[in-house]
Amino acid sequence: MTTLKIENLHVTVEGKEILKGVSLTINSGEIHVLMGPNGSGKTSLSLAIMGHPKYKITEGKILLDNEDITNLETHEKVKKGLFLAFQNPIEISGVKLSTLLVAEYNRIYGSSQSPLQVISYVKELSKTVGVSDSLLNRGVFEGFSGGEKKRTEILQMLLMKPKIAILDEPDSGVDVDGLRAIAEAIVKLRNENNTGYLIITHYRRILDHVKADKVHVLYRGKIVASGGMELAKLIDEKGYEGILK
Repeated sequence: MTTLKIENLHVTVEGKEILKGVSLTINSGEIHVLMGPNGSGKTSLSLAIMGHPKYKITEGKILLDNEDITNLETHEKVKKGLFLAFQNPIEISGVKLSTLLVAEYNRIYGSSQSPLQVISYVKELSKTVGVSDSLLNRGVFEGFSGGEKKRTEILQMLLMKPKIAILDEPDSGVDVDGLRAIAEAIVKLRNENNTGYLIITHYRRILDHVKADKVHVLYRGKIVASGGMELAKLIDEKGYEGILK
């Protein structure tokens, strides 16, 4: 079993403290949902976990299977089995999406299969999340809609099969069909690979498709409430003010 453990994490950005002692444990196969008002530090937490240089960890630890990975470079954390789907992935012009996906596949699994075999596998996976062949032939995220970007990142996740996946607002800008496809991919990877998740969202709607084991509320840099699906329902009915009083 894989365990990602965040212990008393304090994070600053340009000298301002954003996270003020966050502790969280995610095990293989568990789905944790992180909610909270804008500016609470949800995206900051995801970027700090992955080692973004702008986010300085001043106190606390990040442990993966009891190994301290707090200060590892991002690419080293990815090799250990972490994955982050960004809230707003950037465009990479001049690099075809299919080229990137084949390179990622070869980096993880080796290059024993021919490029045609890998492309065939990528196309098979892409159909499950609604990524068309025309998108595979375009520059990475170049001119993609919000929903197309989200589907593409979920495709990357399916390809990489991480131990722990952090998904920053996977439901943002996604239509009903896209949300269903993304939710099915999340459940599929959990069932087949025992992947654990931290899903960051503002809305309960993804929870209509994915049952969370734990729901957490982050507010002003601290987790102020944790519970089950009933907590998400309470937020939906009363808003954050209803539980922060």
